[in-house]
Amino acid sequence: MKILVTGTAGFIGAHLAEKLLARGDEVVGLDNINDYYDQNVKYGRLQRGGIIDSLEDGENIPYGELLASKNHSKYKFIKLNLEDKEAMMDLFEEEKFDAVCNLAAQAGVRYSLTNPDAYMGSNIIGFMNILEACRHNNVNNLSYASSSSVYGLNEELPFSTEHSVDHPISLYAASKKSNELMAHTYSHLYGISTTGLRFFTVYGPWGRPDMALFLFTKAALEGNTIDVFNNGEMLRDFTYIDDIVEGVIRVIDNPAKKDESWDGKNRRTSTSSAPYKVYNIGNNNPVKLMDFITAIENKIGREIPKNMMPIQAGDVPATYADVIDLVEDLDYKPSTPVKKGIDNFIDWYRDFFKI
Repeated sequence: MKILVTGTAGFIGAHLAEKLLARGDEVVGLDNINDYYDQNVKYGRLQRGGIIDSLEDGENIPYGELLASKNHSKYKFIKLNLEDKEAMMDLFEEEKFDAVCNLAAQAGVRYSLTNPDAYMGSNIIGFMNILEACRHNNVNNLSYASSSSVYGLNEELPFSTEHSVDHPISLYAASKKSNELMAHTYSHLYGISTTGLRFFTVYGPWGRPDMALFLFTKAALEGNTIDVFNNGEMLRDFTYIDDIVEGVIRVIDNPAKKDESWDGKNRRTSTSSAPYKVYNIGNNNPVKLMDFITAIENKIGREIPKNMMPIQAGDVPATYADVIDLVEDLDYKPSTPVKKGIDNFIDWYRDFFKI
């Protein structure tokens, strides 16, 4: 297939593009390479994909120009804002995609508390442009990143795609729930197969610098103190990047179908009479935050000083993914142990930062 993957300078997008190329798909990557976190990590991902030769070249990537990878004959990249509707429509018209996987977004729960405007651009307007571009260019296979944060105030564990997600507690979560609603509308009106992917705390090599594993590892290696929120009483369904990518690829290969048993009186929330579906992609094995920190300490070989803090606004105390639909529909369940994932990340971190 020829697949547009947005967010390919990002964590999940870079890994997904690599796996799709390895199996022979043609990939066009898209990212605006914003400065939400250390751009050198983004440049490093693009360098790994053969888009640029060095981290220094990252600052000179031209806007709106397709660049060919030097490592992969079937990989091209374009620096573009999802909000740039005219450029997005031109890209779709010229490249004629078979499928789209939208992983580009303004990320971060805590950042949304202080920078709410940033979430309206890429997460709402940008996603609208993707839907419109799919509609007008006969792209009938769209998958997109949602988030476990949509479960908000729900305290029933494990989180099921059949649970209500009507009470988000951050604007980031609200924007992701909005994406699911927008996607359903286009599935209903125009028959576009759309699948939302509720990711659960993704971690691993090339991970985001604003995420806990990156922050904890950096602090540990530099001898600094870490902030531990909710006094460590947090439970997270940490999900390794390779497991996430495998789930995404299975979704791309199996576009959503109409649920023939669905009706408006006795309805499921994860399917529809339209070709629409939502999946959780999580490890289905939540880990205590303090156990997660201990695994980092064991790998590095020293204790990390801790500053115990109350829970932050927008955070939830626990996440736990029910993945029964993933197992039943796609014969897949994430399984990478947290210790192995943490070890792999720290090995990558030391190599990338030469520590």
